[in-house]
Parts: sequence; structure tokens; C-alpha cells
Amino acid sequence: MNKLFKNNRFWKNMIMFWAGIFILMISIIIIWLSSLKIPDFNSFNDRKIENSIKIYDRTGKILLYDIHRNTKRTDISSETMGINIKNATVAIEDSEFYNHGGIRITSIVRAILANFFGTGRTQGGSTITQQLVKNALLTQEKSYTRKIKEWVLSIKIDNSIPKEKILEYYLNEAPYGGNIYGTEEASKTYFNKNALDLTLAEAAYLASIPQSPTTLSPYGKNKAKLETRKNVVLGRMLELNFITKEEYDKAKKEVVIFIPQETTGIKAPHFVFFIKDYLEKKYGNETVEKGGLKITSTLYYDLQKKGEEIVKEGALQNEKDWNGKNASLVAIDPKTGQILTMIGSRDYFDKEIDGNFNVATASRQPGSSFKPFIYATAFNKGFTPSTVLFDLPTEFQTTCDAYGEALPGRNQKDCYMPSNYDDKFRGPMTLRDALAQSINIVAVKLFYLAGLSSSLKTAEDMGISTLSDINRYGLTLVIGGGEVSLLDMTSAYGIFANDGIRNPYTGILKIENGSGKILEEFSPNTQEVLFKNTALTISDILSDEKARVPTFGTHSVLFIPGKDVAVKTGTTNNNKDAWTIGYTPSIVVGVWAGNNDNIPMKKGGAAVAGPIWNKFISEALKITPSENFEKPNLDFDPKIVKPALRGFWQGNENFFIDKISGKLASPNTPKETMEEKVVTSVHSILYWVDKNNILGAPPDNPSNDPQFNHFEIPIQNWWAQNSGKYNITTISDRPTMVDDVHIDLSKPIISIVEPNNFISYPVNQKINIKISSSGIYPIIKIDVFVNDTYLGTYNPATVFSFIPRELEDLKTENELKIIAYDSIYNNSDTSLTFKVQR
Repeated sequence: MNKLFKNNRFWKNMIMFWAGIFILMISIIIIWLSSLKIPDFNSFNDRKIENSIKIYDRTGKILLYDIHRNTKRTDISSETMGINIKNATVAIEDSEFYNHGGIRITSIVRAILANFFGTGRTQGGSTITQQLVKNALLTQEKSYTRKIKEWVLSIKIDNSIPKEKILEYYLNEAPYGGNIYGTEEASKTYFNKNALDLTLAEAAYLASIPQSPTTLSPYGKNKAKLETRKNVVLGRMLELNFITKEEYDKAKKEVVIFIPQETTGIKAPHFVFFIKDYLEKKYGNETVEKGGLKITSTLYYDLQKKGEEIVKEGALQNEKDWNGKNASLVAIDPKTGQILTMIGSRDYFDKEIDGNFNVATASRQPGSSFKPFIYATAFNKGFTPSTVLFDLPTEFQTTCDAYGEALPGRNQKDCYMPSNYDDKFRGPMTLRDALAQSINIVAVKLFYLAGLSSSLKTAEDMGISTLSDINRYGLTLVIGGGEVSLLDMTSAYGIFANDGIRNPYTGILKIENGSGKILEEFSPNTQEVLFKNTALTISDILSDEKARVPTFGTHSVLFIPGKDVAVKTGTTNNNKDAWTIGYTPSIVVGVWAGNNDNIPMKKGGAAVAGPIWNKFISEALKITPSENFEKPNLDFDPKIVKPALRGFWQGNENFFIDKISGKLASPNTPKETMEEKVVTSVHSILYWVDKNNILGAPPDNPSNDPQFNHFEIPIQNWWAQNSGKYNITTISDRPTMVDDVHIDLSKPIISIVEPNNFISYPVNQKINIKISSSGIYPIIKIDVFVNDTYLGTYNPATVFSFIPRELEDLKTENELKIIAYDSIYNNSDTSLTFKVQR
């Protein structure tokens, strides 16, 4: 009993102790909360935005933009704001504003629960009063203490200041994009009128912006998002009975005109707002507006200035010549992915062409500039630049016959028989020539053979992010049926320039906060997305001046004298878009030209975008390293790669002869005298190649492929008319006897006379090589190697010598190897060891 009494007493004391602690803590909190003072809002007229964000070029010295350098604010009273902007703001930001006491308990509970359960999502729903406190009175620190301060100050302000005054303060503080603060300044900036005079639709637009001022800027690229949010604002106003149905309908239909953006204190504006949009998405609008960040960008400003001049000059000339008013240019370092130049229009501040719209990041149809992705996919699978496809009128819709007529019960409009840029057909063409000359029919055939899904994956792996549904485009994608951005395309071409290695584009070198702490810094993020040889093959074709001459002519606008430059053009239907994208191993430059409103031009591709591209890359190559492309390996093993893939379009059954003896080649027949013959049997490539296993055996039943007859019938018709122009090889032309001149008995017999292995040669002595030889055929050349290092080639009529001290990897005892070739390419080798005094 005594023990039970003691236990009860212990727990009673513990309860009293913790109760005392609780009362003490509550008292401290009450005292702290009561000590929080409401700021003097009358001082707001003198308030300046602190911690301005600055964006610099890659040197860190040239200031491109100071987001708050010229902050604009005009405080006005609630009475001069007008009812429209006040109601619109309340409707979209805080519909219970006039009913709550500064905070909404439900929103607070939701935020606490979200944090407790660790959903990782930021809960919205702050009241207008909270937003005012957050924007105007507190620091950017994220902590529980700061949040509690925000709640308490919101309650105290709501109890101390009339609602209309709180709304007035908020509307004078709200950010409306860039350096614009307050509804009065926003009204003047966007509509050249006072807030009191805003129409309902104009007020709805303004009320939409503070949620995300950069993304929803009327001068940015997301006008559709702004339009959607404006309609949401009007919808909320209708639900809250702030407006009538008639007013709602009228406001939705109203066409609102935003006045042109002013030209003030900004360099490379499209790039600057591209960076600002990135910052806002990653770090939040609050940090962008007040975070005091210093951004060192990747922009090469001298190149940017030169590019702006070239783009404007070229676009104005295009307007005169081809009815193309606008142009855009992007330049990227393919070794890093760093954006060196971004020009979104001929003039950011030109309202006539919607100049503030950044075409570099907008979706446009690429035309034939998309073809290299298809060719790369095909080369990955086993096709070669020598593979031949037929450029003939071809129907690709299987509900139509091979002549383009709809089958019974089918719709003629579904038939798809594409044409080339010149409406001509060239018959058999190598893939090299077809890509260099931008032949559409071959490209569509290759797209089918390479596989639609495989080709789309190649494009996605290379950074083309806007083509999510292949079924939407079908075979038209290869000639530009989808939509891509110039930035994505230029970056993707950089992978060809960089041997198949992708460096995702970036505009950031370094981001520092106000105290100098580095928040983000560039580091390579490389990934191999193409076989190196495939990338080199694409570059080899696109830099082949001779191959593109039939389409573009000699030394066209695509030719850069003295430089190894690969380039591809593109044109969309009715000349609505013109593209030229070209590169060296050091820089990739993409140009788009056209009209933002899709009005057709008189020309496309090289004629419109080409001159701008040529002038800019010529300037860029003056300050970038002079590099040539590495040559691809195009020596394909005939045992692995069948004749139909190596350029033999007349057939696929082959045999090899020795050109010296005229007989069947043997294992001893050298490649120099070997000639491949193919038995003439002309068919479409689908007869010889299974598109699901390109390097495998020919299909057992080619007609099972739904496109077989569509490919085959035009070819058979063409061959019937043109077979007389070609030599015919039959199986009877295959020799029955085997090469008898390239045999062991015919090989030259050689020996080394000098140097010899009896003498130790001084290291500085010149050694003349002497050999003796005999054989049926005379020796025509001799290759010399020392310690497996090739020294050179000579013919027996000359003297070959070397000095030991000039040799790499010189030893006391060294091996000299000689390979001798006779006049029919028989060869023999011999070697000996010679000594050197060390």
C-alpha cells in the first residue's frame, strides 16, 4: 500500500512539472507574439526592391540584365484602382478574402499535414493578407518560425487594418513581370491606361500574372497559358457573382491588345528571359524576384551581337525578296552543350512581327532537316551510305494500290504519294546522294525500313522532346510532319558533331546567392546516344559538297571555303518554314526563317535561312578552333553485310572473280585484284532485306510485308523501260575455274642483304636497305617496318635508308620487317634482327 502511494505521488509530481513547463512555454509564446509589431505601411512609397538578380555573359563582366535595376512602381489608393482589378484579384487569389480573419485554417491544416506526411509538395492557398506579409515584410527564409510569424502578422494586420486597405497594399506590391510592381504600373505598361480604366478582360489578364510573372508574361512565349488563366479568372468571378453572365461572355470574346514592350537596359533579351524562365521553374518566383542571385550564363556576347546584326539584316532582306519577315538563330558548343548565342527574332522589340516571341524555343515543323535522325537510325541497324533505294513515284498508304488509287470502299484522300522538291524522279540512288540532295521519296522509304518507333526513339535520345505520339505523324514525320524547336534541333545536331556524344543544352555556367554561395555550377553531363561511326557517317555525308551539287549547285550558300562543315536544310509545305542547321566539331549553328503567323514565303530552305547561317558560321569559325571531321569506317565486310546493303541494287546473289586471271577468286586472291559480281535480279530492297533483321537472311516470303507491292511494282515498271542501259550478269557468267596466278608458287622470294645480323651499327649511322628477290612477276613496292613501326614504302629502283637514333622504341636488338609486292599484288615478307650500339 505504501509502495502504491509513493508511485501515485511520483506521477502527480511529474504531471505538475510538465504542466508548469507547458504554461511557461505558452507564456513565452504569448509574450513573443504580442511583441510582434505591425509595420508602418505609410513607408511603402519609399520602399525599394533589394537583392536584385543580375544575369551576366560567360565572362561574368558584361551585364545582360538586372531584373530590378529600373524597378517601376506607382502606388495609388483603393478608390483609383477600379472595381475590376480588385474583384478579379480576389476571385483568383483569395475568394474568401472578405470573410476570413487573415488566414484560412483549412489551408494551414492542409500544409501541416502535407509536411507531416512528407508528400514533398508545396501547399498553396495563402490568403492575400499572407501574401502581402510574405512579399513586403518578411525575409525569404523558409522556416517554421517564419511561417508562424506570417500567420500571426496576418491575423494582427487583418484585425487592425480594413480589408480594402489590405487589398490596396497588396495590389500596390504585386509583381507583374520583370521590373513592374503594382497594378497601376502594370496597367500603364501593358495597356497605356490607368488601373481605374481597365476593362473587365484587361483586369482578368493582369490578375492572372502574379502567380508566375515570367511564365505568364504577355511578352513571353506562353500566351496560351496566359489566355487560359485569364478565362479561369473570369470563370471564378462569375461563380462568385462578381459579374453577370452577359459580362462574362463579353469579356471572354474581347480582343485585348498589349502595347509594345519598351527597349530598356537589356542585352540578348530572348536569352535573358529564357534564363529567367529556367530560374523561376527551378528556384521559384519568389527567389527570382528577390533572391539576390548572380547568374553567369554561357552566352558569348560578342558572337551574340554579331548574330543579332546578321539575323536582322537577313530577315529584312528576306522580307523584300521572299516575304519572310522573321528569323531565329541558335549557336551551341557541341563539346559542352553550352548555348553561345540565342536570337529569338529579328528584333525583340518589333511589335509588327511579334518580336518578343522566342521562336528559338517554339514548336515549328522542321521539314527535311529532320531526315538525319532517320538516316542515323538506319545506319545503326546495318544500312550503309552505299545502300541504294529507288526514287520513283511510290504510294505508301496500304488502302490504296501501287498507282495511288484507293481500293474499293476506301477513301482516296487517305492515299499518300509524296513528291520531291522538284517533282522529278531519279531512279536508283545511294543513301549518301539521297540525304545530301534531300530526296523525299527515298527518305520516306528509309523511314519505313528503319522503323517508325526506332527512328522516333533515336530523335528522343538526341533531345527532340516534342514528338510523343508516332501514330499522329506516320511516315510524313521524315519530311517534317511533326513539330520541334530550333533549340532542340540545334542541340541534337551537336551530337553528330560530337561523335555521338550528347551534352544537353544549358545556358548556365554558375549561380551564386547573395552571400556568394554557389547554388549551381556547370558540369559535363555526357551520354553516348549514337554509335560513333554512325555520327561520323552522317557528318561525312552532310559535308560532302560533291554529293549535294545536283540539288544545291557548286559552292552554294551551304559551302564554307577552307572549312570542313556539315549542313542540312529543311522546308515545310507551302514554304512556311525554312531551316538551315550546320556544324563543325567546334560549333553547331541552327537558323529558322519564316513568319510567326505561318504566312507562306516564296522560297524555303537554303534560299531563305541559308544566307543567315552562312554569314554567322563564317564569323563564328574565325574565333573557334579549326577542326576537321574524323573519317568514318565505311569498309564493310561482305561476309556480314549483304550486297543489297552495299550498293548492288541489281541483285543480291554474288560471286568474286580475280581480275588478273578472270577466274573465281581464291583465299589467296588479294583485295586489289578482286572484283565482286552480282547476278542481275532487280527487285525492291524488301525482296532482299527483312526490315526486322536488316543484316539477317532475306525474307522467305517478301510479299508478306504490307509495303512490298508498293515498293516493287514501280521498280519493275522502271526496269522494264531501262534494263537496256545496264550490263546484265547471269549465273552462267560465274567462272568454273579458280584463280591460279595468286598461289604460293607465284609469290616473290625475298631476303634482306643489308643490314645484317653480324654487325653492330653505330646509333648515328645511316643504314641503307638492300634486298635480293626473285619470282615470276617483278617487285613494284616494298613496305618497311622496324619493331612493328611503319617507316615507309619504296620501289626497288630507289634507295630507302634510316638512322637508328631517329627511331622510336630503339633497342640494342631490333627487328626489321620487309613486305614486298609484285605487279599482280602477290606479296611475301621476311625479317631479321640487327644490333645497334647504345
